Amino acid sequence: MNKQSAEKRIKELREKTEYYAQKYYDEDKPEISDFEYDMLMVELRNLEKEYPEFLNKDSLTQKVGGHVKEGFEKVTHEVPLQSLQDVFSLEEIEEFDTRIRKSAEENGIKEIQYVVETKIDGLSSALEYKNGKFVRGATRGNGLVGEDVTQNLKTVKTIPMEIGDNIDITVRGEVFISKEDFAKMNQEREENEEELFANARNAAAGSLRQLDSKITESRPLDIYIFNVQKIEGKEFNSHFEELEYLDKLGFNVNPVRIPCKNLKEVKKAIEKIGEMREELTFGIDGAVIKVDNLKFREILGTTAKTPRWAIAYKYPPEQKETVLKDIICQVGRTGVITPMAILEPVKVAGSTISKTTLHNEDFIKEKELKIGDTVVIQKAGDVIPEIVKVVKEKRTGKEKEFKMPKVCPVCGAEAVREEGESAIRCTGIECPAKLFRNLVHFVSREAMNIDGLGENIIAQLLEKGLIENISDIYELKFEDIASLKKNGNKFAQNLIDSINNSKQNDLYRLITALGIRHVGGKASKILAKKYKSIDNLANAKFDELSEINDIGEVMANSITEFFMQEQTKDLINKLKLAGVNTKILEEDLSDNRFEGKTFVLTGSLEKYTRKEAEDIIEKFGGKTSSSVSKKTDYVLAGEEAGSKLTKAQNLGIAIISEDEFDKMII
Repeated sequence: MNKQSAEKRIKELREKTEYYAQKYYDEDKPEISDFEYDMLMVELRNLEKEYPEFLNKDSLTQKVGGHVKEGFEKVTHEVPLQSLQDVFSLEEIEEFDTRIRKSAEENGIKEIQYVVETKIDGLSSALEYKNGKFVRGATRGNGLVGEDVTQNLKTVKTIPMEIGDNIDITVRGEVFISKEDFAKMNQEREENEEELFANARNAAAGSLRQLDSKITESRPLDIYIFNVQKIEGKEFNSHFEELEYLDKLGFNVNPVRIPCKNLKEVKKAIEKIGEMREELTFGIDGAVIKVDNLKFREILGTTAKTPRWAIAYKYPPEQKETVLKDIICQVGRTGVITPMAILEPVKVAGSTISKTTLHNEDFIKEKELKIGDTVVIQKAGDVIPEIVKVVKEKRTGKEKEFKMPKVCPVCGAEAVREEGESAIRCTGIECPAKLFRNLVHFVSREAMNIDGLGENIIAQLLEKGLIENISDIYELKFEDIASLKKNGNKFAQNLIDSINNSKQNDLYRLITALGIRHVGGKASKILAKKYKSIDNLANAKFDELSEINDIGEVMANSITEFFMQEQTKDLINKLKLAGVNTKILEEDLSDNRFEGKTFVLTGSLEKYTRKEAEDIIEKFGGKTSSSVSKKTDYVLAGEEAGSKLTKAQNLGIAIISEDEFDKMII
């Protein structure tokens, strides 16, 4: 490569790494794997080394990635939270050891020892204690300045609020989410039709960097401490000694820390961690090799970005070839039809892989997958198996193209892919694969509001074969319900009463309960008011629906497709026969004081739940919105109101308290 080409490539690599670093560190939404990012950084570092005239301080090889998120107070770290130099081969570890030993010899240090630890895959944070009490916590940020996340860190159960010594100390740790908890989180998000977290590291980072600490508290965050940043009144000779002391203080210290007397033991420790990584409950992205002698560390010093006394060894992802025997489709609780690869069983990174998700139609096309292909697979993030590529040179011509189904493989209803989405969904409301989820939604407080019919009871009813579709709720017998609980007569009577009461619900509740895609409670009220009956809505045309304010084309398309389905028509007929109201109740239109007004709710309200406040606003003819804009008329602000309040102040929008809101609705 000539000088001109090198300069062009360096510029290109800097732009790429900056972009991917922003996605990874600032937005917690990575677009490429850690390994791909690491390889870009290695190429950039090597080119800068070969052409030092193009090196500058703005390169990510010279600074820590990450910025302070808007909404958080800035914290300047007394001791910088540096990143580590990554290496990818044992030869590079040998070079590190040679450099360390040379420096030791020059400074008259005779004995060199190391500590090898797991490199936990999470978000680095500093915890500050005064007189043994936790006073402040901050993210790493750019290494020099981080975000004050004290309130969020207080929700992490493994962080002690008070330690076993009355001292001033700042420690550094890694906030993470265990493999098991991460799997549960993504399963719940999939069931709730929420975007899945890319990996456990970004799930942990996104959870810790929430402006609302209640969200952080709901996430299963953990932490391992791995370093003393600063301590008053005590001195230690070795890093390992420090870690033992932190253990005694009550900190949750990195459990994998192996003292090593020489390079040979370092290599054995790296090999040992590599073998045990499958069994670890937490994710790792390498092994860290640190000089143990603290005084020698001071002599070795640091660069602007990394310490000279430590490096991180990154394990290469293990890849294996196997055969893609078949592709089958599974239907999830939300109706998403997911293609699944059936593989010739092969052992990868300690476990046998015989199947893996192919995500969606676009993934299959992007990888150019055919049934019968030889494929390369690896474990993404050491947890999830994934197909990396097709070995096209091994194709025989017998491979078969795969096409996503046009109908649901479970119930036969039409399968559709909406514009702008990658998922294909079953549209059938009575699809057995979706039944549990549909039942839970149908009876929920926002929908038919059948009190007592929770997830556990629904699961029992399904298991005993007492309900097979939504309308069966209205056919339940007293004795069937009573049999679900010991001495269940009172429970059964209350539930029967609640089911019967739901038959008299207003039309908007039934529309909400049907679970039409994109149609929530607010849109249901608009539709009920416009069409007066479920039959009128079922016969509404796309053009007329799409012109309704706050409905639009996406919702209109969902509504028309939904009511075209035979399963929908069948369910509505059954509900009518069961005596469920399908018409709008008499409306009190005498007070529309908020007509044409838009409210935004922010912060924690004391007198009302969000739902109660929204219902009051809508009762008086107003609307609520989730975001502040020039069209907003009022912002109802509670305690700990955040960025929405700031935006409203900047736009000059009227900000009202709960007391002022009370006066408006008297």
